[in-house]
Amino acid sequence: AVKSVADKLRKRTGLLDDGAILVDHAFGGQKPMLAINALMTKSEQDEQKGFVNLLKGTFGMFRNPTAHEAKVNWAMSKEDAEDLLSLVSLIHRRIDKAIMPPRA
Repeated sequence: AVKSVADKLRKRTGLLDDGAILVDHAFGGQKPMLAINALMTKSEQDEQKGFVNLLKGTFGMFRNPTAHEAKVNWAMSKEDAEDLLSLVSLIHRRIDKAIMPPRA
């Protein structure tokens, strides 16, 4: 499920990166390619940074272990899997609604 987030980011931005680097290039910095809000106020900028951290944390905790470990070594409970799917759904929705602010 988490791999689909990276796929969506690549489709929205045209970037070829992966993981935290993809997130930084898409949502990071003073003039991001994608923004989840207008980035006009400190609060909106903090929300953007929080979303960047949420994405990086999701990749680090859920995608990287499943991509690099054998399934037998990485157990997830049904409850955790359901929660992860809810989180990924939220992330997808926020990416879908993200705007592409001017970068000039």
